[in-house]
Amino acid sequence: MSRYTSVTEQDRREMLRAIGVSSVEELFGDIPESLRLDRPLDLGEGLSELEVFEELRALAARNVSCADEVSFLGAGMYDHYIPALVDSIIERSEFLTPYTPYQPEISQGGLQAMFEYQTAISELTGLPVSNASVYEGPSAVGAAGYLAKLSNGRGRFVVSRGVHPHSRRTLATLAHAWGMDVVEAPLAEGLTELPALDEDVSAVIVQQPNFFGMVEDLEQVAASAHSVGALAISACDPLPLALLRSPGECQIDIAVGEGQSLGNRLDFGGPSFGFFATTQALMRRVPGRIAGETRDVEGRRGFVLTLQTREQHIRRERATSNICTAQALNALAGVIYLSWLGRQGIVDVAELMIQRTAYARERLAAVEGITLAHPGPVVREFAVTVDAPLEPVLAACRRRGINPGYVLGTEYPELGEALLVAITERRTRADIDSLADTLGGAIASARTAPMGATA
Repeated sequence: MSRYTSVTEQDRREMLRAIGVSSVEELFGDIPESLRLDRPLDLGEGLSELEVFEELRALAARNVSCADEVSFLGAGMYDHYIPALVDSIIERSEFLTPYTPYQPEISQGGLQAMFEYQTAISELTGLPVSNASVYEGPSAVGAAGYLAKLSNGRGRFVVSRGVHPHSRRTLATLAHAWGMDVVEAPLAEGLTELPALDEDVSAVIVQQPNFFGMVEDLEQVAASAHSVGALAISACDPLPLALLRSPGECQIDIAVGEGQSLGNRLDFGGPSFGFFATTQALMRRVPGRIAGETRDVEGRRGFVLTLQTREQHIRRERATSNICTAQALNALAGVIYLSWLGRQGIVDVAELMIQRTAYARERLAAVEGITLAHPGPVVREFAVTVDAPLEPVLAACRRRGINPGYVLGTEYPELGEALLVAITERRTRADIDSLADTLGGAIASARTAPMGATA
């Protein structure tokens, strides 16, 4: 992949001197005046990288029979804009090709990338310890459950029904192997309603924001868990953490999550990475590896693998992880993306998502046949119920180039015909207006169509 590096003024002077001219203008001296452009180019105002990308995508779409689908799918994987900077750096051979950094003397770049990533995750979650990543979000939830089991040896998890269904299934599968029970905490108007807890509860697990985009009261969840000596675990969406109180501030013991929204493309479902952060007291049971900063014998800053709890490095019965290839390249994409955004940029993205989500809720709630499933504040996505059969509604929307959202009926049959609608910074107000109009028309057609007909 070629990369563009601009020349400096000194570079230009040296090139001009080498070919025997004094200026760039002199290079064009042989072109007749009548052929020269005597007016400035009408290039318009400068655009951001995202705006240029969207403009070029629109131009490219004129060469094909149909444009890209405008997608409002979410449910854990999101259509964010990934800046060109991310690919430019992670495709460098020193990052793309290395394996496990066994020898720190030849792995300083990879180890520092892990260290900087851990620092960013600690700042986002408000917790002092982060590992160098795990495979993805659901397995991070499972790993957090295992840490709780090792920490207190108790026999039951209480997990909110607002935790992503994939994470709940992963936890249930692993808990069965550990001889533990999993109890689901129900939802009331989209928010977790904890049952009575006792001293057999190992951990209480919630999601922030939860699967329906609702903002949970993490502080209350943590207080309830700690009152019976259990750990409090939160699966988090990292971008909204720029605005919400951090898990650490809310006394959460372990914060985990899916990192795809941080600089990783959708790419047909992966790969992505999972993040894992916790308190100092639980550090020695953290899965995977932790990169640390040190000084060599000459006082120079360096990086090492400080902690490795996988079974290849310590006695198998003491290992807390069998992770062999951590998702270090994907995690590197995450920290590049966060560095590109900066402290204010991530706040701006989160605020933009909230504003557009509020606009989308308002527009869809005004459509006949659509009802908001939950009344409370949401971040990035929300559930709606549809007063029409969803199958023909979805088919009609897709024929018009719109995927309106994730169908909830399989995972949450109690909601009936329901969709989870996700908003990112790539979904403009015009996209949202188009969604509302298209959904409204599809619902009207489906409600009036004869039985068995297609809208």
